[in-house]
Amino acid sequence: MAKHRAPDSEAADFDAATSAVTDVTGDYVVDAQHTRIGIRARHAMVTTVRGSFGEFEGVAHLDMRRPEASSVVLRIRTATVDTGVADRDAHLRSADFLDVERYPEIRFVSTSVEELDDELYRVTGDLTIKDVTQPVSVDFSLTGSALDPWGNLRVGFEGALAIKRSDWGLTWNTPLDTGGVLVSDRIQIEFDVSAIRTAPAPGA
Repeated sequence: MAKHRAPDSEAADFDAATSAVTDVTGDYVVDAQHTRIGIRARHAMVTTVRGSFGEFEGVAHLDMRRPEASSVVLRIRTATVDTGVADRDAHLRSADFLDVERYPEIRFVSTSVEELDDELYRVTGDLTIKDVTQPVSVDFSLTGSALDPWGNLRVGFEGALAIKRSDWGLTWNTPLDTGGVLVSDRIQIEFDVSAIRTAPAPGA
């Protein structure tokens, strides 16, 4: 299996994240309005095209005492891919790429969670794109926890996954006269996740 750890995204200067809650164990739902699932690919061997998915849903169980008991399920609606260019998005939705009419979802279902550091977790699971399922691992950083003004406990995670799209049958390409291809085989999927706790751990 290819290495799936992606390089860190570009640094940005933000206010420091908070960790207001020491034990965030419980059940969570992904807050789609404050979460971004992005994609990056090289175009014509010279630049990077960025996009994102507009609709997705996810649930997770976090267990801070026993991280191996944690789990996550994520479903992404393929037809909502958006790179800001209508013709390109239509091509990505076509049978050349995501074939959204036949395969409306990308799914990720975790199979194991490993604590690597105090705020770093490796989530391994099955990624299904079109009709192909492959195992991948994503390293997620816990970026903070807080109670929002509406009384919700929120946690944030960031992670990135580098894959070869051809491993999932997305092989369309066009050779360039100067060498190379129009679209890189290697792509990156980026996760900036805000999740809201729906139920604390029993007894919490």
